[in-house]
Amino acid sequence: MQKVSQFDVDPAREYVRVRQSFTKEFLEVVRKQMVLDSALDVGCGVGYFSEFLSELGFPVVALEGREEHVAEAKRRHPAITFMTKNVEDQTLPQLGTFDFVLCYGLLYHLENPFQAIRNLHALTRKLLMIETMCVPGTNPIFELLDEYQSENQGLNYVALYPTESGVLKMLYRAGFPFVYRFRRLRLDGQFETTLWRKKSRTILAASKIELAVPNLVLAREPVRMVTGRRDPWTTTPWRIWDFCWNRRLGKMFRWIKQRRRGVSQLSADANGRTG
Repeated sequence: MQKVSQFDVDPAREYVRVRQSFTKEFLEVVRKQMVLDSALDVGCGVGYFSEFLSELGFPVVALEGREEHVAEAKRRHPAITFMTKNVEDQTLPQLGTFDFVLCYGLLYHLENPFQAIRNLHALTRKLLMIETMCVPGTNPIFELLDEYQSENQGLNYVALYPTESGVLKMLYRAGFPFVYRFRRLRLDGQFETTLWRKKSRTILAASKIELAVPNLVLAREPVRMVTGRRDPWTTTPWRIWDFCWNRRLGKMFRWIKQRRRGVSQLSADANGRTG
């Protein structure tokens, strides 16, 4: 008899379905541009996406941090290779590389997401798709949050939840030359800001080969210096003054200075002609 877990409840299964539909549509376009012969499913749970990738024709290796999930996944999908591995383990790249790496619903459950991203970069031969919760904000920052104790949460129930900019920053600094946002990403309400709740999830594509896909837009690496106009220690009054000076007052003073310089030059020229 199949064990019923929180991955099997109707809302979870429906969310799996919409992500699979979106991913399949995207991969159909991408596979016309690059050959993807192998796949790695990182944070596979009980194997829903591992089975999905197998049905798309990939030889699949799947990794999961909880041994009980691996045992259940093996029972459900005996033809797929499942391993108990922590994505934060620095020895993980020893597994080799895979053309396509899928990491859905995992990053925000981790204590060391940057190490995980570096591992994912090392495991990816061509293309990584990553889906994660993201806290609101435009800066590349993280919030350390407590999770409830459940089989579908992090191993230690405390994790660093990133902003979308934080994920972009980590992907670029890990070594991916091309990181893309999706122009249209309306899988369900979690991917949009509504009157009652801010956007809480995103999907990004990180590639080692440049892609030309209509639904992709190349994202810039977010930059926030330790010191400067937008550093974490500047106050709101200073930012207002800085904005006014650079956008308004500064422009006015520079214009006055240029006018004075022009008048002085005209006067000097006139004196030279009459001298």
